[in-house]
Amino acid sequence: MIEAKSISKFFPVINEKGLAEGLTAVLNVSLTIPDGKIVSLLGPSGCGKSTFLEILAGLQAPTDGTIHIDGKLVLEPLPATRKEMISYKRRYRFISPLANGVFRDRPKHDIAMIFQDYAVFPWMTALQNLVFALKLRNAGRTGTAKLKKAQLMEKAVFFLGKTGLAAFANKYPSQLSGGMRQRLALARALSVEPKIILMDEPFAAVDALTREKLQDELLRLWAETAAVGPPLTIVLVTHDVQEAVYLSDEVVVFSPSPGTLRNRVPVEARRPRARTDPNIVEIEERILAMFQYDINQESEYSI
Repeated sequence: MIEAKSISKFFPVINEKGLAEGLTAVLNVSLTIPDGKIVSLLGPSGCGKSTFLEILAGLQAPTDGTIHIDGKLVLEPLPATRKEMISYKRRYRFISPLANGVFRDRPKHDIAMIFQDYAVFPWMTALQNLVFALKLRNAGRTGTAKLKKAQLMEKAVFFLGKTGLAAFANKYPSQLSGGMRQRLALARALSVEPKIILMDEPFAAVDALTREKLQDELLRLWAETAAVGPPLTIVLVTHDVQEAVYLSDEVVVFSPSPGTLRNRVPVEARRPRARTDPNIVEIEERILAMFQYDINQESEYSI
């Protein structure tokens, strides 16, 4: 379970006059995401969705508030005063840089993240991209849990096949279409068998038809993982209302900047879903009405 409590993120910036100002990207967001659910973070550009996702991943520390995954703290808020800074340094000085690297810097949470720009290594083939990710995860294992080289290769080939890329194993990312590169990023994330996948606008760079195919592919893979093991939790950032409603068990709507939790909309339509399902369409229209209300302060719906 992911638990976000009173998350705020403040960025200090220097304006054109050289004076210090600040930007609050996320303001007092509290959110609980149960295991095995697909949840979309939806909102206008600049509302802090991606910042909040990076805080969930531990890529950024919150200015205030905490994120716990399965009861474990992801990152502490950054120190705001001199007293807090001294205490922070004492806690994290630990034994030595080497000891910190061995003990403190190990991943504490079973998370994979997929970025909008694919984030695959262009100098590696599709197969090499997966093997590299598996080697990194394998480095933290010990004893019988540690996989051999042949097992890593076998696993990489398996997940390329799961995402329809088996025939392209020896192709470089530049030789793949945008949709294929995004499937490669998905294959790499799935190959390390995480409990949680965080996705930041993963399908934004492809055409509408490919986007729908990738959405269906994601749902198929999510259902397959649930059938053979612990359910996979997916948190997805998107600007696309249709995508959010079609994919998700719940849509979390962010307000315009600074990002606050605007509304939480459950999507109780049965799976598999049809994009033309009247229940799906009604939820999409309700969410669009929320956006319209925020822009024009008027809506035909009661919010």
